[in-house]
Amino acid sequence: MRLGVLGHTGQAGLPDALRRLARCAADLGAELFLAEDLRRLRAADGGPLLEGASLRDHLDAIDVLVTLGGDGTLLRGARLAGPLDRPVLGVNLGHLGFLTAAPADLLEEALRRWVEGDTTEERRLALDVEILRAGAAPAESGREAGSSREYALNDAVVHKGGFARLIRMRVWVEDEEIGQYSADGIVIATATGSTAYSLSAGGPILVPSLDALVASPVCPHTLAVRPVVVPADAPITVEITSDTQDGDVLLTVDGQPGGGLGSGDRVRISKSHHLIRLIRLPEHNFFYVMRQKLRWGDVRPSGRG
Repeated sequence: MRLGVLGHTGQAGLPDALRRLARCAADLGAELFLAEDLRRLRAADGGPLLEGASLRDHLDAIDVLVTLGGDGTLLRGARLAGPLDRPVLGVNLGHLGFLTAAPADLLEEALRRWVEGDTTEERRLALDVEILRAGAAPAESGREAGSSREYALNDAVVHKGGFARLIRMRVWVEDEEIGQYSADGIVIATATGSTAYSLSAGGPILVPSLDALVASPVCPHTLAVRPVVVPADAPITVEITSDTQDGDVLLTVDGQPGGGLGSGDRVRISKSHHLIRLIRLPEHNFFYVMRQKLRWGDVRPSGRG
């Protein structure tokens, strides 16, 4: 068995988690493949904190990717593992850990239960996010020349850069125009991402199994614009109509920089062919996590877990 390992080196609990993972992997007879920043971590005696081959060089050979950190670390792992159809087992060392499978104290239990088949696997919708530059000529392959593409589990966000003005946008679902928006930005999220930035922008909560996208404007300059839920098979396109230069408007993908946008540039968000496989503990279902992490429901404890 081959375990890929990705971690957040800024988390204070990472060294202890790595030592425990090493012991558990030895007990299970598993081989470790480490992200490069983890291979550079040193113990007190100057030796490697954890030994293992390079994850970068053997990514397509692993059986599961273990992420040690928070949701951001899991999102980073999902972007690596999703296109290769490898499952991701997230262990939370951070604060929220909404997407992760288990807290740090259940690291060994979660890994053993995955080996024994006592976990569930959820296949989550992912996004292809493509920037189409203004005036770019169509390419023969069907993908426009001058475009760039990203892969995401949660969301793609078009938002202001360093200037304070509203962004003017036109938004389409497939070939049908929804309308023109004046707002601070717009969040296009999967059902998984509906509980992230989209929720903060006033979007609805979608059960992760829904095959849908939600477009949530950020601080729209009218009461008539509200979030819209559409089928995942219907691509959403956002065109920048503001008179801006490249970099005045930005695209972020799962919280990571995706590029600057100028007037006439478009962002096309569509359902990816590559789903993301998330390992979950059966008892930690979606609404359990909602209650525990987002304090969903009555403020009074129900007494029923």
